[in-house]
Amino acid sequence: MTNLNSVIVIGRLTANAVISYTAGGTPCANFSIAVNESQKDAAGNWNEYVNFFDVVLWGKQGESLKDYLTKGKQVAVAGRLHQDRWQKDGKNQNRIKIKAENIQLLGGTDAPQAQQTAGSDYPADITF
Repeated sequence: MTNLNSVIVIGRLTANAVISYTAGGTPCANFSIAVNESQKDAAGNWNEYVNFFDVVLWGKQGESLKDYLTKGKQVAVAGRLHQDRWQKDGKNQNRIKIKAENIQLLGGTDAPQAQQTAGSDYPADITF
């Protein structure tokens, strides 16, 4: 059986996207989104929760969307989950990120509707 790693979330950017470049010149957009969630407790009351997700978008898509990926903008992100692992002070650390494959700008009248699809192959000079 084939494994499946796919995620779709809709949320708002918590800060402006930060664009960086690899040594080979490949652009990379990093940003975080907040996703609200409502759950009903045992007493029947609704409680609001916020989840925060780090997102990385490789290639020209992130570079071309940087002016639209600003704090408070609502976006839909489709992609794959990726776990970064490292050691710090002898302790194992990890973080889950969303590797975006598709970004859809949502809502608001000041930004045009746009959709960008990232390529499925990541540049050779990127190490995960």
